[in-house]
Order: sequence, then C-alpha cells, then structure tokens
Amino acid sequence: MVDKRGDIGGRVIGGIAAMAAAFLTRKLITVVWTRATGKEPPSHPEDPQVRLAEALGWAVVTGVGVEAARLLATRAASRRLHPGTGDAEPA
Repeated sequence: MVDKRGDIGGRVIGGIAAMAAAFLTRKLITVVWTRATGKEPPSHPEDPQVRLAEALGWAVVTGVGVEAARLLATRAASRRLHPGTGDAEPA
C-alpha cells in the first residue's frame, strides 16, 4: 500500500503532470470534436439553447477523457519517481 502522505516532490511532480495532461487532452478533444461534428464544442453546456444531447455528449467525452489522462499521467510520474513499486505481486 502506498503511503498517503508521500514525499512533497513526488506530489508536486504528479500534480504538474496531471495538470499538463488535462490541458493537452482537453485541447485534443476539442480538435477531434470540431472535426467530427463540424462545429465548435459548446462553451457553456448549461445554456438552454445548447441541445441536451450535445451538452451531455461534450460533458461525458471531456469528463472521461480528461480524468483518464490525469490518472495515467499521475501513475506514470509516480512510476518514474519510484521505480520498482509497481502493482505486480511478488513471486
């Protein structure tokens, strides 16, 4: 089990990696959305003039995509900082 407190350097690097991954993923999702739908993603999905299907689609795609990218970036940063502490069970 990983120590919840962790070292401050690892937490800072993990946080920076997560923020960078979230930023880049959102930009990528915006480009893909624009190419796939032919229009810009809703800037304010809560606006009543935005179709419900479009607002929900954008929310789901960005939510899942950004969170998955943050998770993977944080895990990769942790793995680089603490090699040999992977999820594999000892033999």
